[in-house]
Amino acid sequence: MKSVLRQLGRFRKDALACVGLTTLEVITDILLPFITAIIIDQGLERGDLPTVYRYGALMVVMISMSMASIRRIDEVLQERPDLHNPAHPVREVADGAIDFDHVNFSYKHGSGKNALTDIDLHIRAGETIGVIGGTGSGKSSLVNLICRLYDVDSGQVRVGGRDVKEYDMETLRNQVSVVLQKNTLFSGTILDNLRWGDPNATQEECEAACRAACADEFIDRFPEGYQTRIERGGANVSGGQKQRLCIARALLKKPKVLILDDSTSAVDTATDAKIRAALAKHLPGTTKIIIAQRISSVEDADRILVLDNGRIDGFDTHENLLKTNAIYQEIYDSQVKGGGDFDQSA
Repeated sequence: MKSVLRQLGRFRKDALACVGLTTLEVITDILLPFITAIIIDQGLERGDLPTVYRYGALMVVMISMSMASIRRIDEVLQERPDLHNPAHPVREVADGAIDFDHVNFSYKHGSGKNALTDIDLHIRAGETIGVIGGTGSGKSSLVNLICRLYDVDSGQVRVGGRDVKEYDMETLRNQVSVVLQKNTLFSGTILDNLRWGDPNATQEECEAACRAACADEFIDRFPEGYQTRIERGGANVSGGQKQRLCIARALLKKPKVLILDDSTSAVDTATDAKIRAALAKHLPGTTKIIIAQRISSVEDADRILVLDNGRIDGFDTHENLLKTNAIYQEIYDSQVKGGGDFDQSA
């Protein structure tokens, strides 16, 4: 301690003052709950405004902490997003065709570390495309570019024949509907949650969407059916039930492109297959992109995209990839032959 004080030199008084002021701040922090109680019990409840003003004035050593918070909030408010609408945005998506023309993308522009490299990919409207690959292979990065959550570093992403930068962003994101592995449900009834997808959806439309997502199977077991209340965050439903409700909510948007980002991971393989069959039947014109860890979730897709380290390693049917693609063969062997493709609880 003596050596530290010797090094402080002419700043010793300032340093000691800092210690004293910090101690004072700690004391006032401890006193705040007691001061608040006095303001409520003696001031507000008794209508004694002088007491409110007097003790309220004591709470002013908090100004420095408040100013620091205000500065941080101001930094957020002053931040200008990189993404914005063009001067004359396109407000209609023609169809679900998706094209990636030699796309390169990194989360930090100019870092030289690409999340996606030279992605050249063309998907026809109405196709069902599976996407598979290891952790960090670029699966989620790829679909984030389709709904323009980020812009490419180079190349071009098109939806419905138009560069995604030409669209009104709200229009694009309504027509490219994404269901994540972990989605959010809100406090309210099941019907209220479904109508976040379309506020004007009728009861019949909501029920049809739930049938397609296989959510009707458990909703019908609830005594109050679609009027069953959901607790905050969906705490009173299972992971699989939550995922199916979120898929149904996305279907109510009637999107041109539906992206399921590992969003059936919490349902068993039989229910997963039923959902995929229902989507194929009820959404024939909608392009469906299914990101999954399980081979069984994508093997029936029209084509399957294999990603590795941000690059396309293969893009073909299940049968052809089993013959020609080493990564796909390895995943298949580990899951099917090794028994890794197991049912998960609903």
